[in-house]
Amino acid sequence: MSSGSRVSSSDPAFLRRVANGVTIELRVQPRARRTMLGPVTGTLRASVTAPPEDGKANKAVIDLLAREWHLPRSVFEIARGAGARDKVLGISGEPDAIAQRIANWLRQRVGNHG
Repeated sequence: MSSGSRVSSSDPAFLRRVANGVTIELRVQPRARRTMLGPVTGTLRASVTAPPEDGKANKAVIDLLAREWHLPRSVFEIARGAGARDKVLGISGEPDAIAQRIANWLRQRVGNHG
């Protein structure tokens, strides 16, 4: 198995499969009015009410993703952008299973409208 990233044609633009899981790119809005997660024109956006101090917003993002995708918090790590709004998160586990879980969540979110 290659250690490089690979893309399946069915994967959303923000997701890359890697040997030990997947990575996702997302844009975070700290201090939002409400916590929410959703796709916006090919990008994954996470809004959290937590402030961006002392890692609080990062923890809130991981909590949100874990809850939405029904994954344990322990499988998430911030790979890049810990102090930035644009982040890359790693999710460890079986890449195909994680990608399918996220694809199912995305289909439920956007419905059949595109």
